[in-house]
Amino acid sequence: MGMNVGNSSSDEPEVMMEMNTTPLIDVMLVLLVMLIITIPIQLHAVNMNMPIGNPPPKVKEPVVVKLNVDEKSDIYWNGEKVTLAVLDAKMSEAAALGDQPEVHLDPDKAAKYDVVASVLAMSQRRGLTKIGIIGRSLFIQ
Repeated sequence: MGMNVGNSSSDEPEVMMEMNTTPLIDVMLVLLVMLIITIPIQLHAVNMNMPIGNPPPKVKEPVVVKLNVDEKSDIYWNGEKVTLAVLDAKMSEAAALGDQPEVHLDPDKAAKYDVVASVLAMSQRRGLTKIGIIGRSLFIQ
């Protein structure tokens, strides 16, 4: 009855193939405790800077001018048919106002391009800055 303790022919100890993980786990636990200690305490309150004084006055709704160009390339200012000369005068009046109205241009898809382009160019020449193209009829099939 004997026990094999290793190779008796050499005096060198056998190489251990397993890594000792105990120091690694100890270091990781210490780092975890340090992390938990250094994290600031979370408060369940949210600091908000609330306005002081009276609320601001209500913003008034902008005046909207509906400018339509139909399939015959006729121009309508708020539903009223106008010529280019009358349109030019109305745009000059609208541009002269202190608070310019919003101009919503809604061209028909069959309208002539040069009429729509001349309306846009006229609004630019007169100084209207709040103009937008609605164009819902362009997407209706």
